[in-house]
Amino acid sequence: MKRFSFSQLNQAEKKTFTLHTIYSLIEGVVLGVLALNEFVFLRSINGSPYQLSFLFQFSMLVFVFLIFVNEFVRRTKQKRKMLRRVGLLTRLPLIALAFFPRIPAAYDGDSIYHYVFLAIFLIYYLAAPVVNPTINLFLKNAYRHENFSRLYSISTSLNKIVMLVVTFIYGILLDKDYYAFTYVFPIVAVLGISSIFIFSRIPYRLPETMEPTAPLLQSVKNSFKRMFGILWNNKPFLHFEASFMFYGFAFMSTVSVIFIYFEEALELSYSSMAFYRNAYNVGAIILLPVAGRLLGSIDPRKFSVITFGSMFTYIGFLVLTDFFPGRFDYMGITIFYMLIGYIIFHAVFASTMPLLWNIGSAYYCADEDAGDYQAVHLWLTGIRSVFAPAIGIVFYQQFGFIATFVIGMVSLFIAMAISAWSYFSEGKRQL
Repeated sequence: MKRFSFSQLNQAEKKTFTLHTIYSLIEGVVLGVLALNEFVFLRSINGSPYQLSFLFQFSMLVFVFLIFVNEFVRRTKQKRKMLRRVGLLTRLPLIALAFFPRIPAAYDGDSIYHYVFLAIFLIYYLAAPVVNPTINLFLKNAYRHENFSRLYSISTSLNKIVMLVVTFIYGILLDKDYYAFTYVFPIVAVLGISSIFIFSRIPYRLPETMEPTAPLLQSVKNSFKRMFGILWNNKPFLHFEASFMFYGFAFMSTVSVIFIYFEEALELSYSSMAFYRNAYNVGAIILLPVAGRLLGSIDPRKFSVITFGSMFTYIGFLVLTDFFPGRFDYMGITIFYMLIGYIIFHAVFASTMPLLWNIGSAYYCADEDAGDYQAVHLWLTGIRSVFAPAIGIVFYQQFGFIATFVIGMVSLFIAMAISAWSYFSEGKRQL
């Protein structure tokens, strides 16, 4: 493998990397705060498990609208302005959290504040169907193929470093003040808007193609046909997405249940929650550059087996924790012995999944089609989010934590089997 050097980057790549890195650092602050959002909803404002499933579901459900949004994004010539407007409209409402009351009684029962909280974050997540494919398009256009995953992994590593620090600080802050979110989120709103404005300055030079303007319904129909045409005509990509469907079900059906498990079964403090929520990012930061080089050199389907397998294993350690609950306290943090394995394998997952989920689809297409392929990928994410999070909560309430985790592991095993079968039946993909 040829040794990578920053001196080999052209001017466009250097500028893009600088802007993308600044964007990633600021987004690290935003994501560091959001990492504890589910715990804030459960503990600080006393939300219910079903409401919690909606909070997570909103982050993925918005991708269903990609069938409508993709055509709009594809036709928009002023993509920089589009990004800025979307960033402003979706992140500004976070400031409203400053007006939430700081007394427990306000959140008793079926409080209106639960629904306002959910509505604010639904608006926040509405940016994703526009921002995510456009970011993928900008980066794929600016980076040469041989540098794409490496540069992306470096920026992602820096993002995780910031996220790690912010999550721990925020967790400590929440232990001291359960309502710290009321003054933290207005700051996050300003940072989130500024990060989008910075990213929008990345050079974008794809030639504009003039197409006849069609009525809205016809445009949506064309977008629908294009997205399904991609799946039908590109069998390796179809298999890639099929494996992701089973992985996605496992992830979405267990993620909220894991939050509840930490809250109810393990009774962790905010500081301990922050530790388990983000300690694996230390390992992920170390592994991300390695994962970036690996994705650039092997088939994404082989790479996905590593990713899905790591999640399979870390969920397995959650199951073992229920049978072997040995623990000790260190500096105010409760450490379960079995959860050390959870942290290690979650680190592998956290270093590989951001690459696979964000740019894996781009390895199946030409540069100019990267936005469309990522749109398909994200739309399918939205489809499974319609049912998976709620099903996970139903499994938990009907069968308990362990059964829910085991069902997730079975789904992950199927995902790994599909990826392996696709790779060996189709042969090695030609990059």
